[in-house]
Amino acid sequence: MRFSILLIFLLIYSCSSGLTTLNLKKPYNSKGFAYIYNDADFKEKIIKGKLNNNTLQISHQNLRTGSLIKLINPKTNESLVLKNIKRIRYPDFYKILISKPVAEKLNLNSDLPVLEIIEIKKNKSFVAEKAKITKEEKKLSSKAPVASVQISNISKNKKKSKNLKNDHDQIYIHIGTFYSFKTASFLKKRITEKVKNLDSKKLKIQKINNKETQVISGPYTSVNSLKNDYIKLINFGFEELDIYINE
Repeated sequence: MRFSILLIFLLIYSCSSGLTTLNLKKPYNSKGFAYIYNDADFKEKIIKGKLNNNTLQISHQNLRTGSLIKLINPKTNESLVLKNIKRIRYPDFYKILISKPVAEKLNLNSDLPVLEIIEIKKNKSFVAEKAKITKEEKKLSSKAPVASVQISNISKNKKKSKNLKNDHDQIYIHIGTFYSFKTASFLKKRITEKVKNLDSKKLKIQKINNKETQVISGPYTSVNSLKNDYIKLINFGFEELDIYINE
């Protein structure tokens, strides 16, 4: 109830040609941390199922078994399309469970394994191939719905580097994108007042252009500090929050 009123307000005031409300038929598209599988976590029951860590395997706990999923390393634009082999439960903070060979193929930084995850519908001309990596310009065609917030890459014009051990990486939570500065300010104020023990100093309003204003939280320099605020925002009522790295 506490968040339903806020959602109604935001749905009314965040409409623009580039922003859409949640469409359940829209392919899943999200960005955040991958959980790199290991047997020890399965034995400790942190993960509720097993992956074969000698081959390329992924599991998304909310997408249908057999779904095609495209994984993109946002730092290098390397991508890989694989089938969701089964639905394994893993901590909700993470976006997907992947085997170690997947992380290696995509050159993920094991300390900051950020991925973009795109569900591929059957009518698309994508085929899951064996470990085929492609380099391509990343295209973010979809804009952020209110209830399921998507990311905006503020460093998209930078040349990507394969050097993943970058001590200057800063992590951000993207909370919302809105048409008006007034709506973004309202949301920032609401979060500051209602979300207890959140590091409100990290809340920022960023104007992208005349039609897009973002509410973000950051920067964070460690996964643990980000995780605390992320969970508080989810508990407040956000269904999906995406993460990006500003290099």
